[in-house]
Amino acid sequence: MLEENFLEVYDKFKLEFFRRIFELVREREGSLSAMEAFSIEVIHALHEPTIGQFAEFLNISQSNATYKVNNLIKKGYLKKQNSETDRREYHLMLSEKYFEYTDIMRSYVKTVLDRISEEFSAEETAMFSLMLRKISDDMMPEVKMTT
Repeated sequence: MLEENFLEVYDKFKLEFFRRIFELVREREGSLSAMEAFSIEVIHALHEPTIGQFAEFLNISQSNATYKVNNLIKKGYLKKQNSETDRREYHLMLSEKYFEYTDIMRSYVKTVLDRISEEFSAEETAMFSLMLRKISDDMMPEVKMTT
């Protein structure tokens, strides 16, 4: 029962996100392909990774990662910034265009969180938040996010 409920909530978030993304990007110049959308979400979650960190996380070659990154830069979703410690290395920075796109998901998350706050007590909401933090920090070790 817990697994089914969890997967249902997860699927609903994904489906709403995908629906909103497809409404936004459709097929027009500069729009994101599905793989590019997934790639940019990974870059966002990794918090300004290097190209090597991005490639390592996805378990893809450096050249494949570079190709994906260059396409996202060309479309205006990413920028490169030289590392302060090693000028040969650069970090992937999200552009303003990305944040316009990501607001789509955040707006739906906010809607759901507002509904949670209306439906549950402050104590229940705080407990839910604590549970989410524990799940993220302690129960998902295979997903390492750089900070």
